[in-house]
Amino acid sequence: MADSTFPAAELDAATGLLQQLLRIDTTNPPGNERAAAEHLAGVFRKEGLEPELNGSCPDRPNLTVRWNAKPENRSARPLVLSTHLDVVPADESKWAHPPFSGHNDGTCIWGRGAIDMKGFAVMAVAALTRLKRENLPINRDIIFAAVADEEAGTRHGSQWLVDERPDLLGDDPEYVINEVGGFTVHQKGKRFYPIQVAEKGVAWIRLTVEGSPGHSSLPANDSSVQKLASAINAITAARLPWHAGEEAKAFLAGFAAPENAIAKKVAPLLAHPKIGPRLLSLAVSDPSRRASLEAILRNTATPTRLRSGDAINVLPGSASVDIDGRLAPGQDAGDLIRELETVLRPVTGNAAKFEVLQESPAVSFSKETPLFRQMEKGLLEADPGSHIVPSIIPGFTDSRNYAKLGATCYGFYPLQLPEDLDFAAMFHGHDERIPVAGFHWGINVLTDTLRRFLVSGR
Repeated sequence: MADSTFPAAELDAATGLLQQLLRIDTTNPPGNERAAAEHLAGVFRKEGLEPELNGSCPDRPNLTVRWNAKPENRSARPLVLSTHLDVVPADESKWAHPPFSGHNDGTCIWGRGAIDMKGFAVMAVAALTRLKRENLPINRDIIFAAVADEEAGTRHGSQWLVDERPDLLGDDPEYVINEVGGFTVHQKGKRFYPIQVAEKGVAWIRLTVEGSPGHSSLPANDSSVQKLASAINAITAARLPWHAGEEAKAFLAGFAAPENAIAKKVAPLLAHPKIGPRLLSLAVSDPSRRASLEAILRNTATPTRLRSGDAINVLPGSASVDIDGRLAPGQDAGDLIRELETVLRPVTGNAAKFEVLQESPAVSFSKETPLFRQMEKGLLEADPGSHIVPSIIPGFTDSRNYAKLGATCYGFYPLQLPEDLDFAAMFHGHDERIPVAGFHWGINVLTDTLRRFLVSGR
């Protein structure tokens, strides 16, 4: 690891700040991010910065802070460090330590949001305030944004900022650093660090089926509930067609690059629309990793919320399920619906009706930029012998909104992880926690990367 230049007292302060943030319950719904945003605003005010709180409703403001470059040094468009303060619900009965305790066991800090993504909020605060204290001659304005509502669709958060107050994001930021990337992936004795350059699109869809209504004391073979159950089973069992774009191919190639000649030949075959689905189970033995790869190689459709009648003794005339669809680059909601119609036709005939509730396309960004090169350099200096991979994620982030402002967005949340800690399982899972040593390592990596980039720009 590269020598740390970050003051130990500031690393300890960052640990304490993260614990404080984790103790503020920002479960979404309802969100209530104000307390967390005000807490961070107080930290920035002590550093001589002027935070702003703005949003669509009083309890859910977005925090933005801008450190301006001197006019004589400013030569480039702003860079945004983006995080979100809301978290998903947590079932305390399933946790080893209470999810809003900020418990520090000496190795990890526990809490809902430790990984997703209050950890990066504190990491960015620490980096920005350290660089300001150094009084660097930065070549562009740097903006910190801690937004609301990312976990429930971004309407009150980054979407609101982009649509209503883009000035708070610099109007036309050149870059946004966001989640998910920069964390250690251990594979076959090698260490990889994915940097996210793309994310799949979103198609939230409602499937409704109709059936014969009646009294439930007389079971019917064609009830809407029965048809819906069959439809859900069919969707869950289906493996939709492969759509391996350039982003997925680069991701596969990146992990194959340090392997043997066979692995390098297998990687492009995994992207083949006919060979890939059959080869994946043979080439990747680990079920969790196989599922992660499959998710970026095709559209996915996951049934979530169910709706039917209001009375227990009535067969409803219709029943519906909401489906969380994720779209490969180049695909849209219509493409996904056509694939689902093919799956359901043998099951429901023409009884299935689809309604698009929300849609946004996949986004993708070039890795051929000065910032990507600095992130790559920072990780390799901090962990020599590791491998950097441009990645695509199956989920969505606030980057899908920032892209509308013309920003190049990267998932870069540097975090050194031990081999026995599954980063992906920490997202929305029980016992979410962040290793203290890896968290401190990430603060150093992020700070050093920004220091070089904001001064040189190359």
